[in-house]
Amino acid sequence: MEIGLIISLGIVIFSIFYIVMLYNGLVSLKHSVSKHLANIDVLLKQRHDELPKLIETCKQYMKHEQETLTKVIAARQQVSVAQSNHDMVALGQAETGMRAAMGQLFALAENYPDLKADSSFTALQERISALENAIADRREVYNEAVNNNNVRIEQFPDVIIARWFRFKAFDLLKFKKEELRDVNVKSLFD
Repeated sequence: MEIGLIISLGIVIFSIFYIVMLYNGLVSLKHSVSKHLANIDVLLKQRHDELPKLIETCKQYMKHEQETLTKVIAARQQVSVAQSNHDMVALGQAETGMRAAMGQLFALAENYPDLKADSSFTALQERISALENAIADRREVYNEAVNNNNVRIEQFPDVIIARWFRFKAFDLLKFKKEELRDVNVKSLFD
């Protein structure tokens, strides 16, 4: 009888330990997603802060391109709203619009040799391009963390703990298909 009690107690202790390990693993994944989103937020904020400087520099040269500058400003605002709401679907759409507007702005800058030669414009263009690359890299890491979280909360036995403690799936940060295609710079000048 004593050996049966020890085995039963061992099974209960092992079960509790196993449940705690599963729970802690899910908590770790959830916080990993939040951490990676925070990393993206930092880069988006940096880019958000650089864009007004770029627009002001461009305004000095591009008197006839107000529509393009307005598109960049509007796209910046949409990204900011989606970012503050942590709405990954809206953020993906806003990012697509922002990248299109920025691409158009940089393409139009080719028509303004004085602007292209301006050291402020060149520095801002390089800084924003570097931020764009970093955002793309962080988006990939974020999406991997989201995928790991979403898979784990659907796998057995994790799904039991996930449902019991109401762990949720996260949305991937996706850009539209247009974002993935090459830009036809010639069409921007037509």
